[in-house]
Amino acid sequence: MSLVLHYHPLASFCWKPLIALYENDTAFEPVMVDLGNPESRAAFEKVWPMAKFPVLVDTDRGATIAESTTIVEYLDTFHPGPVRLLPADQDGAWQARMWDRVFDHYLQEPMQKIVGDRLRPDGGHDLQGVEQALGGLRQAYAMLEPLLVGRDWFLDEFSLVDCAAAPALLYADAVLPFTVSEANLLGYLNRLKERPSFARVLEEAEPYFDYFPIDRKPSRAPQMVVA
Repeated sequence: MSLVLHYHPLASFCWKPLIALYENDTAFEPVMVDLGNPESRAAFEKVWPMAKFPVLVDTDRGATIAESTTIVEYLDTFHPGPVRLLPADQDGAWQARMWDRVFDHYLQEPMQKIVGDRLRPDGGHDLQGVEQALGGLRQAYAMLEPLLVGRDWFLDEFSLVDCAAAPALLYADAVLPFTVSEANLLGYLNRLKERPSFARVLEEAEPYFDYFPIDRKPSRAPQMVVA
């Protein structure tokens, strides 16, 4: 098989290329990486020495592609399907790339700061850093909320941005739940959950949700907004 994806089902950044692959029913071989297993880690480091997933290997083209956004753009260029994930027009393309970065940097990064702090041993917590991360999430929520009024997807059609938004919003909602002030964000997340590609990702990830170190676990069920 030409395409091999090295990933883990719980890792949020792995969900972006998985959604892209499932959107177009693109055939690929999944290789689950367990960084806590020395043999699995060593095998992965031979593919990508930085040992950061996801990584896509295209054996037919002799290409190794790292970083989730780059993988989606690579698939859209060299293994395109009926759902084009990067808009063809230049204005749509730069917007897709920009908002993809917004969801990664302004939601995923602070969310991972909060989750990572939960994994630290007693005495090693960064309370100030967590408060700053929560503040960053609140700021991102306030910016994104009005942009979703009257939209099904972030741009005109389902795109790279939605592939990025799905994991970012699901995990962000677990660490800082959406309230009535973020009703549009929650409605968008619920639509994403109903999208077959993301629903499949969530179904595959669900057995691992107990490893998520936050009391409020991610859920693939649609949610009601909380006060």
